[in-house]
Amino acid sequence: MTETTQQLPQTGGAKPRSPEFRLAADALRGLRQDLFHDAFAYRPLPPSTADGPLTRRLKGRAREYAAWSPHALITAVGLFAMFVATNDEARSAGSNVILGLLALVPVLLTMVRPIGAFWLSMAATPVATALATEFDDEWPWRNGSFLCHLSVLAIVAIRTRPRTAAWMWALTAVYGIGATSLAGGHAFGSNSAQMLFLSALVLLGVAVWQIRREARQEVTAQQTVTAHERSRRTLLEERTTIARELHDVVAHHMSVVAIQAEAAPYRVENPPPELERAFVTIRENAVAALTELRRVLGVVRAEDYEAPDAPQPTLADMDALLANVRDAGLSVEKAVTGAVRELPQGVELSAYRIVQEALSNTLRHAPGASARVEIGYVLGGLGLRIVNGPTPEPSLVKPSPGAGHGITGMRERVSMLNGEMTAAPVDDGGYEVTVFLPVPSVSEGEA
Repeated sequence: MTETTQQLPQTGGAKPRSPEFRLAADALRGLRQDLFHDAFAYRPLPPSTADGPLTRRLKGRAREYAAWSPHALITAVGLFAMFVATNDEARSAGSNVILGLLALVPVLLTMVRPIGAFWLSMAATPVATALATEFDDEWPWRNGSFLCHLSVLAIVAIRTRPRTAAWMWALTAVYGIGATSLAGGHAFGSNSAQMLFLSALVLLGVAVWQIRREARQEVTAQQTVTAHERSRRTLLEERTTIARELHDVVAHHMSVVAIQAEAAPYRVENPPPELERAFVTIRENAVAALTELRRVLGVVRAEDYEAPDAPQPTLADMDALLANVRDAGLSVEKAVTGAVRELPQGVELSAYRIVQEALSNTLRHAPGASARVEIGYVLGGLGLRIVNGPTPEPSLVKPSPGAGHGITGMRERVSMLNGEMTAAPVDDGGYEVTVFLPVPSVSEGEA
């Protein structure tokens, strides 16, 4: 029995790093990126948007001024910090002025160079301490420096991201603990604990606010995408329905053409060969067109879709439609102008569906209102006008369970036939839909 020894492959190069080392390296890389890389980069604070809960109520020039309210608030905080700093006991009157500037400038700098404002506040803290005459319990932050640094932390945290705020708080803790240790811990009363506690509360509140704002933005963006996808899906479904109906109409006529072309030679006694060949060609072209039509439009049919046994509705069925909606409680009247004539089946089908959808919208959105359907046969096409009056009892109007894309479907039908459509409220509180569907004349069709 032999014993085999498995040797690990020798790897040349550097020794693999431990997870702790990689974690520390990533942390230092984040610190360098957040607080050292382009620390004094110019990042001006933009004006606030005019759609806030308060600014939305303002009008005119007051609304324009309200956009600069964040800048005014930061300036007020800086002036207050300067006032507090100038009231500290200093070595001289000139020192008081310097203390005020050391508290004001970092706060104002947050509006243009936020990370640089943090470093300036950190550097100004020991300078302000050196200018003091007595320390008491104001070590290592004087009153003005305390307020200045706390304000800078809050403003910079709002303008950056939570990770940057965490690094600023950590460096503040290092400075506070180091200054307290340098003073022996008992020579002066340290206010590092107060600074760290208050700044932690402020930064935690800012972080929660930022997370909530980002979540709201994501929800709004998702709602916008969802609404767009819903509208797109509804439009595609409507196009699919229209394609199916047109498929039935065109397929029926092409089948009739093929059958009549095949039977035509037998209706003529001793037809010439040229006529027979012409009918054969007509039939072959009709069959080929029908096959291609079914191949192209067949993809829009569902697997369980079955063609309706009854013919598609036309304007001749309008009375039955109006009787149906009257039974549902809608008072509707019809008016027909012009010479009634037979129109292409696609036009009649689309006109029927448009009237049907408009009356359905009246039933849903204006219960109790009366409606009027006007059909006008003109020389160049067909005109439709469906108008309803105001709702007698607005309290009866309930949210519609539909997707609200009936108008979209009507526009799609009208656009497919190169027509025109308008849909808008009327002055008396009702709603009006007007449609014109062009129909080429016989001479244009022959041309």
